[in-house]
Formats: sequence, C-alpha cells, structure tokens
Amino acid sequence: MLLRVQAMGICGSDLHSFTDARIGDTVVQAPLVLGHEFSAVVEAVGPGSLDGCFEAIRPGVRVAVDPAQPCGHCEPCAHGHPNLCRHLRFCSNYPDDGCLREWMLVPAETCFPLPDGIDDVQGALLEPLGVAIHATDLARIRVAHSVAVLGAGPIGLLILQLVRLAGAHPVYVSDRFPWRLALAERLGGIPIDCGAEDPVARVQRETHGRGVDVAIEAAWGEVSVAQACEMARLGGSVVLVGIPSDDRLAIKHSTARRKGLTILLCRRMKHAYPRAIALTERGLVDLSGLVSHRFPLARAADAFALNAAYRDNVVKTIIDVGSQGEAPGVVQEA
Repeated sequence: MLLRVQAMGICGSDLHSFTDARIGDTVVQAPLVLGHEFSAVVEAVGPGSLDGCFEAIRPGVRVAVDPAQPCGHCEPCAHGHPNLCRHLRFCSNYPDDGCLREWMLVPAETCFPLPDGIDDVQGALLEPLGVAIHATDLARIRVAHSVAVLGAGPIGLLILQLVRLAGAHPVYVSDRFPWRLALAERLGGIPIDCGAEDPVARVQRETHGRGVDVAIEAAWGEVSVAQACEMARLGGSVVLVGIPSDDRLAIKHSTARRKGLTILLCRRMKHAYPRAIALTERGLVDLSGLVSHRFPLARAADAFALNAAYRDNVVKTIIDVGSQGEAPGVVQEA
C-alpha cells in the first residue's frame, strides 16, 4: 500500500541511531532513513487490502501506522506476541528504512484509520502511546498502587498519564530537566529533580521506608535502572522501558534478590493501536501537550540536532513531512 507521510515524531531510538549509529547490538552499516512514529494518507491500495482492524481500506483515508511488520507465523507470533517476532521487520531499524520521506510502501494491516477527532500529529504519537500502554500492562497496576516513573520524556509522561488512569496514587516522577518535571506535575505526577536530590532517598522518605509498588524506568541514564530497583518495595515490580546507549543492564544483585523483585523488560507493544486511538479520541490522554517543537521536512537535520542536545526545553519534536511550510501556533526553532 502506498502512503503519503504527513507527520513524524522523533523517538529516543531514532536519536540512538543518529548519535551512535546503532541501537543495542543493531549497527547501522549503510545509509538509513530514520523515523517510525508517523501518520499518513493512503494514496493507493492493492486488491483485497485490509487494515489493522480487518476492514477494507481505500485511498484518501488518514491512518496511523504501526512500524512493526511481524511475520505472523513464528512461535512468538502464534502465541500472541508479535512484538517478539523472530523475523520482525521494523521501520528505521537497520536495514529497514523509516518514515522520514514523503512516500512510503507498507503492508495494509499495519495501518489504522484515524477518526476526525485525531489530527495528524496525534496520529503520529499513537506509536509511543502504544509503547506506554504495553509498559503499563506489564506493570499490572492496581487501584491505589504507588508508582515511580524514572524519566519524564515523552514515554515517561505517557506512562504517567496511563498509570493514573489505571488508579495509581501517588505517582513520583524523576528527571533532571526542570521543564519536563513541570509538565509531569501538570499531568498529576509528584516531581523529583534527580539533579538536585537523591530520588531514591526522596521516595523512601515519602513512603516511610516502604518503597513503591511499581517502579518504571523510562530514561536509562547511568544509574536509573539501579535506582528503580532501590525504589521498589519488597516483592515489588520493576519495568524497564528505556534503551541504554552502552547496551548494558546494571543492578545491585542483592537488592533485587533480597526484595524478591519481579523485573520485566518492555519490548515495544502488541495489539495496542485500537486502545491508543480510543484513549486519544475520548480525551483521556494528552498527546498534543507533549509537542514542544515542529519542523518542516527540509529542516529535519536541525530537528534531530536540537533533540539530541536537549536544547530549548525540548520534550517532543514533530517533523511535518507533508508540509514544507511553518506550522502555525506551535513552537519553532530559530
């Protein structure tokens, strides 16, 4: 199916490829088109094409696109875990090109029609929302669970919103950037500036030494994984979402063992797009409020440079692939 790409969000994994030329042990060995968070307009379809909801799809429909293309036949796929597919192809994960281009061919089943109430930028952000949904599912949040979210980037801020929807309280959010902490506080989190105080000591003090039921790591700084384990209570859970630059996982073994922690690693998402669309259409999550910058396609390099350097209070950067003009009413980088 041929798509005309409209909007693309820059993800942390894109920044790994941009700055390190690899993600984990996947090394970029040749020129690669980046980008996997995107919305598009269907331009042409093949005969009998069915979308991700198993409905016939036609030209002119606006869609959000799942960048993952699982085989559907291997053991993990057969067991309902397409995110763990043995033969997974994924937009912008070498050697598969991504969406930072005007035209793109994708399988019809990766496309999910957007209702009128969801704009193109929100459509692009359904992909990180899907990851946040999967992380929240893994966390098995129950009403009145206490939660710590380490990292107030877009994924962390989406997880914050979802765990609060699931009934978690209180929710502590640790980050080193004050503008991201301000947004976390507006979304209902209790901000902790990890550059100014020890976030573990703060959580232990706030919980009277008990720790939180669930700690979700969405930053992967030098110590954030170990901090998540220290924050979790005895018998608690730790969910790891962030991707480390050095491809290493370091925790204190005695902490995890003596606490009897359940440690889960989040690998993308599965079957999340319909839920992400429903949450967004009903106004239960704020996607637009995460967008701090927008650039036209011609300035994509500037967008990546700004995001990689965390300049100008950046939270989420959108590249308007479908329009070369400046988008009105949004923050622009000079």
